[in-house]
Amino acid sequence: MSEPHRPPASGTHPHPRFKALFQSFDDIADGAEGPARLAGLRAELARRGLDGYVIPRADAHQNEYVPDCEERLAFLSGFTGSAGLAVVLAETAALFVDGRYTLQAPAQVDATAFTVVPLAEMSPEKWIEDHLPKGASLGFDAWRTTLDGRDKLARAVAAAGGILAAVEDDPLAAVWTDRPPPPRGAVRLLDLAVAGEETGAKLRRVREALAAAKVDGLLVSDPHASAWLFNIRGADVAHTPLPLAWAIVPADGPPLLFLEPAKLSAEVRDALEAAAYVHPVSHLDDALGAFARGRRVRVDQATCPVRLAGLIEKAGGTVDKGADPIVLLKASKNPAEIAGMRAAHLRDGVALARFLAWFEAAAPAGGLTEIDAVEALETFRREAGELTDVSFPTIAGAGPNGAIVHYRVTRSTNREIRTGELFLLDSGAQYPDGTTDITRTLAVGAPTAGMRAHYTLVLKGHLAIARAVFPKGIAGAQLDPFARQYLWAAGLDFDHGTGHGVGAGLSVHEGPARISKLGHVPLAEGMILSNEPGYYREGAYGIRIENLILVEPREVEGAEKPCLGFATLTLAPYERALIDLALVDARERAEIDAYHLRVREALAPYLDGAARDYLVSATQPL
Repeated sequence: MSEPHRPPASGTHPHPRFKALFQSFDDIADGAEGPARLAGLRAELARRGLDGYVIPRADAHQNEYVPDCEERLAFLSGFTGSAGLAVVLAETAALFVDGRYTLQAPAQVDATAFTVVPLAEMSPEKWIEDHLPKGASLGFDAWRTTLDGRDKLARAVAAAGGILAAVEDDPLAAVWTDRPPPPRGAVRLLDLAVAGEETGAKLRRVREALAAAKVDGLLVSDPHASAWLFNIRGADVAHTPLPLAWAIVPADGPPLLFLEPAKLSAEVRDALEAAAYVHPVSHLDDALGAFARGRRVRVDQATCPVRLAGLIEKAGGTVDKGADPIVLLKASKNPAEIAGMRAAHLRDGVALARFLAWFEAAAPAGGLTEIDAVEALETFRREAGELTDVSFPTIAGAGPNGAIVHYRVTRSTNREIRTGELFLLDSGAQYPDGTTDITRTLAVGAPTAGMRAHYTLVLKGHLAIARAVFPKGIAGAQLDPFARQYLWAAGLDFDHGTGHGVGAGLSVHEGPARISKLGHVPLAEGMILSNEPGYYREGAYGIRIENLILVEPREVEGAEKPCLGFATLTLAPYERALIDLALVDARERAEIDAYHLRVREALAPYLDGAARDYLVSATQPL
């Protein structure tokens, strides 16, 4: 991929030049419609003889970002978060959200229709046990519910004395009459120089894993896995270059790939047919049934729908529940993927430097809004070159909005960025060769002593993760306290994980590894994760500092096991005005200075004017 483009002479632009092409600020759902839509759904459930229904925020593949036609939970409730679940009964309905959305969800839904329940307080299963009447039938979506999800529901419904019923045709269709059509994004081939490995070589590694698991084949239900295996990308969902697809990989013989024909050009079809039998999705049932007969088929319990697992069993096959081996193979990036990620971060760093220079000048002058900042940052990224999308809707929270962990600015919530406040900016980009994700917390005017103290405690935890060295076999859960130790010592914490996996030109949130209390997969060389501790003072401000980090080998004298550590990929200065030097020790000062020197040396050749001046100033030694 090319180097970042040279900047315009000034490095900044007046507001009219800024425009967001890859994200919207419209309110994509309306909680005020919740009561009427809920009444319509209840009428349809009654017509079907169901006493309740479970609506997950999911599509058939369990994607984080789903097509517009699959935004069922947003349509019904008004809640637009990327994770959640609703349980609707005849007299009551509950919306379950995690710690990221405990402020957002109550602001979006109609409280007369839905009770918002934080998962930290109660699980959906416990709520069902407490609220489902004895003898009542609770429906669940067989296409959008995984095997593990079904099993949890079954235990809860049994404990309540009810009946669990699988539903294959969506009852919401009776209410959602103007539902958007399914996506038909064109599929493109990934250049081998970016992918780093041909499909044939990847297939051999997958088959080795299948042989070790003693299974006859694999049902690939996660489109990210199909995209990686067949070196393809698509445009079926927002912010992740995914083609929605299914695949069957036999232990021997050519794989089968199921895609809508309208997505394939003749060139792409020819290339895919050299490695697989390519079929329309409508052929999946027959092909899976024929393949499964008498065979043991691995299905990933995290993404496989109940509907397809049931089809395997009905055909006389055996369902082998376990992780799709592609998930772990994909997580460890090869040298070409790592080179692409480094190139993407260089391009992104140039865009961030230009944005930060502009922001430093524009914000104190007043009148700047959250949307202005989002549009400016996307514009600078496009000018840096080859931006194909943002990797998620930018989180741009001014003042108290920054305390909403996954805040999404809309025209109705858009807030002015005011002097004396903090501005939390969490954003990312998709480039042809890589994916980025970065958070910086910025001070507008003079920060308070409390802001500086809290920022510095977060930064100290961020640095502790970045410098960590650990024996091979250590999982993210064991590293997570490194990021929290300084906050804990002050009686503080944050309600999200410290880091998630990141794909190479794929999803910005990728499993299976993560740095969190729930991160139990050992970290391995080539994995890329985020490092993003935070602190959130409700009604006042939010602080988060995020870089992407690469797991790589470390030489440790006297070590009895191979050791690993992290290399930081992100290139952007920390906010010097928020660093309380009385709270950082000599080692931390040296780490900050060394990182800033690396940022300056990497980005300065591509900057001039105000952007270069900003970079030099922002990266001076502490």
